[in-house]
Amino acid sequence: MKPTRTLLLCTAAIAAALATACTDYSSYVNCFSGTDGNGHCHPCACTPFGAIQTGPQTGNFGWDYCGGYQWRDSTIMGFSQNRIDGTGSSELGDLLMMPFTGDAVRESYESRFSKESETASPGYYSCELTDFGIRAETTCTHRVALLRFTSDNGPVKLMLDLQSAQIGSRERMYRRVLDCSQDWSDPHHVRGYTHSKAWNDRTIYYDIEFSRPYTVVAELPLRNEAEKIARRVLDFGEDAFDLEVKASISISGIEDATANIAAELPGWTFEKVRKDARKAWEKQLRKMDIEGSEEEKRIFYTAMYHLMMHPNDISDCGEKPFYSTLSLWDTYRAAHPLFTILNPDIVDDVVNSFMKYYDDQGFLPMWALCGTDNFGMIGNHSVPVIVDAYLKGFRGFDAEQLYRAIYRSLTEDHIKYDWGAYDRCGYFPYDVTLVESVSRTLECCYDDWCAARLAECLGHMEDAEFFSRRAAYWKNLFDPGIGLMRPRDSQGKWQEPFDPLLIGHFMTGGAFTEGNSWQYSWHVMHDVDGLIETMGGREAFVTKLDSLFTLEAERHGTGAIVDVSGMIGQYAHGNEPSHHVIYLYTLAGEREKAAQLISETWHTQYLDGPEGLSGNDDCGQMSAWYIFSAMGFYPVNPCGGEYVLGLPQLPKVSINLPGGKTFTVVRHEGADGNSPVLLNGTELAGCTIRHADILAGGTLEFMPSED
Repeated sequence: MKPTRTLLLCTAAIAAALATACTDYSSYVNCFSGTDGNGHCHPCACTPFGAIQTGPQTGNFGWDYCGGYQWRDSTIMGFSQNRIDGTGSSELGDLLMMPFTGDAVRESYESRFSKESETASPGYYSCELTDFGIRAETTCTHRVALLRFTSDNGPVKLMLDLQSAQIGSRERMYRRVLDCSQDWSDPHHVRGYTHSKAWNDRTIYYDIEFSRPYTVVAELPLRNEAEKIARRVLDFGEDAFDLEVKASISISGIEDATANIAAELPGWTFEKVRKDARKAWEKQLRKMDIEGSEEEKRIFYTAMYHLMMHPNDISDCGEKPFYSTLSLWDTYRAAHPLFTILNPDIVDDVVNSFMKYYDDQGFLPMWALCGTDNFGMIGNHSVPVIVDAYLKGFRGFDAEQLYRAIYRSLTEDHIKYDWGAYDRCGYFPYDVTLVESVSRTLECCYDDWCAARLAECLGHMEDAEFFSRRAAYWKNLFDPGIGLMRPRDSQGKWQEPFDPLLIGHFMTGGAFTEGNSWQYSWHVMHDVDGLIETMGGREAFVTKLDSLFTLEAERHGTGAIVDVSGMIGQYAHGNEPSHHVIYLYTLAGEREKAAQLISETWHTQYLDGPEGLSGNDDCGQMSAWYIFSAMGFYPVNPCGGEYVLGLPQLPKVSINLPGGKTFTVVRHEGADGNSPVLLNGTELAGCTIRHADILAGGTLEFMPSED
C-alpha cells in the first residue's frame, strides 16, 4: 500500500504544479474594483511597485477624484502619468495629454468614451474616445509610460496640459505651480521640470518623447492669472493616424528622465512592453494559490494587485531603490507585515529609503510622496515598520543609525508634535494639541513601544525604559466612568461636554482622527492584556466590545464622515484604526465571536465590482486585511511577527515562499471558531502563530469543531 500511496501523492503534487503553471493569475484581477464610491482606486497601467501609473483622468477636483477616476463618469479629460491608488487626499496626476481629431483650438478637449470598449488588466488600459474616433491605450515599464493612440477619423493631434494635477479645487490647481521650465526645441521631445505645492511640495523632471515630430500649432490662453503653464496643442502631420508617446518622470533631473527612457524603452515596442508588464504582475500574483469560487478568486487576486501597487520605487535607472508613496498611518498595520512574507526582497530597501528621508528632512517619514514628506496623518509609523523588519531578522540596513533617527524623530519637536507637553502631562492635552489629541497620544504610544523594543535589542536599556514608560501613556486617557478613551486638558481635567460618537478630523477639530472614541478606544495593539485589565477584566472587556458592534451606526459631527464607512455598529471597517479590533475577541478568549465577525466583514465589505470596497483602499491596507483574513490570522500588533488567529475564509490558501517552500492553510469542512488548530500536525497551545513558523513552511489546519 505504501508505494501506491506515494505514487498517488506524487501524481497529485505534479497535477497541482501543472495547474499552477497553467493558471493565468492576472486574468482574475479586476482593475476597476474600487473605482466607484469611496474606494478611490484607478485602472491605470502600472507595474509592481513601479514609478509610473499611466491612464485615464476623468476628474481632478475634490474628494471623489483622489484617484483621478470614477467609474460612473462618461467623459475623459486626458491621460496622466502618475497616480495614488485608494487614498483620501489628492495629488499627482502629472503630464496630462489628450489626443483628439479635428480643429486644433476647441472649446473642450474632453471626450465621451465607450464603457463597452473600456478594458483594463495588470499593466494595460484601453478605451475608445467616441467623440474623436480614437482608440487610446496605455502600458509602461517600471519608469516609463507608453501610450498609443490610433485614429479612424483623421490625423491625431495632442493637447498637452502640464499645469493639470489632482487637487482639492480648480483655484488651487491654477496656483499649485511655483516654478517651471519647458524645452520645446526638439520636435520629438518636450523636456522640463515643474515645482509645485499642493499636498506635497515637490519637483518633478520629465521627458516626453513622440514617435512622430510635432509642431506647436496653438498655445491656449491661461485660464487664471495665477496659472504658470499654458496648454499647448501639437500637430504631427496629415498622416498621423497613429501616434505613440513615451513619458518618464524623475525627481533628480531632466537628464535622468531621459536616461530612464534610453535604458528601459529605447524603441517603440508597445506589445512587448505590455506583455512584460503582465509578466511582472504574474510573478507577484503567483506567490499565492487559493481554492475558492471564481468570484472569490477575482476579489482575492485583485486585493493582491492593489497591495503591490505601492509603495513606489522612484529611483532612476542604475540607482539603489528609493521608495515613496508611503501611506504609513494606513499601511503599517497589515500591508508592511504582509510584505515581509510575500515581498521580503523590498523590505531592506524600504527601510533604507526611510533613512534617506531622515537625512533630507531631519525626521523619519510620516506620509512620503514623490520623494518628500507631507506630514500627513499622525504618529510616525516608519518606526514600527523599521522595528518589525529588525525583529524578523532583516539586516540589510544600519540598525544603530536608524535607531538614532527613531530617537530623534520621537523626541525632538516638529510641526506635528510638542513632546514637552506629551511628557509633562503623560498625554497630548487637548488645550495644547488642539486637534486629534487622543488619537495622537494612542498612535505615539504604539511608536514608543516599538522604539523600546529596538532599544532593548541594541542594548540601550535606559532608552528602553524611557520609551516603555511612554508606551503606557494611553492609560492616562482612559476614563473608567465611561469605559472609553477621553480627552484631558493640561490640568488633567476631562473634556466637558464629551460625545463619544463625535467624529474628529484635523481639518474640522475634535480629539480623534477620522473616528471617534468608540473606534479609537481599542487602539492599544501593544498591550491588549493591559487594556483588558483596565477595562475591568475579560468579561467586561468582551461586553464592551460587543457593544461596539451592536450600537447604532450613527456618526455625529461633520468631521471626515466620508472616511468613517463600512459600519457594523460603531466598528468602521472602511478606515484603518478599526482593522485589528475584531481579532481582539480572540485575545479575550472569544475566537468564535471573532470568526463570525471576520466572515461578515470579509463577505460584505469586499465585493466584485467597481463599488467593491467599503472605504479607501489606502495604498493596499484594506486589501492586506482581506488577504490576511482569508488565511485566518492577522497582525493585531503589527511589529514583531505574532499573528492572532481568526478563521480562514477560503478552503485552502498557499503561500509560495522563497527557496521552494510552501506554507498552506487548510480549513476543513466543519471548522468554526471553536475548532482546534494544528500546525504541522501539532495542536497550537495558544491563539497566535509566529512569523518564523510561516517562513519555515508547512501546514496550518483549522480542524472540524469538537463540539
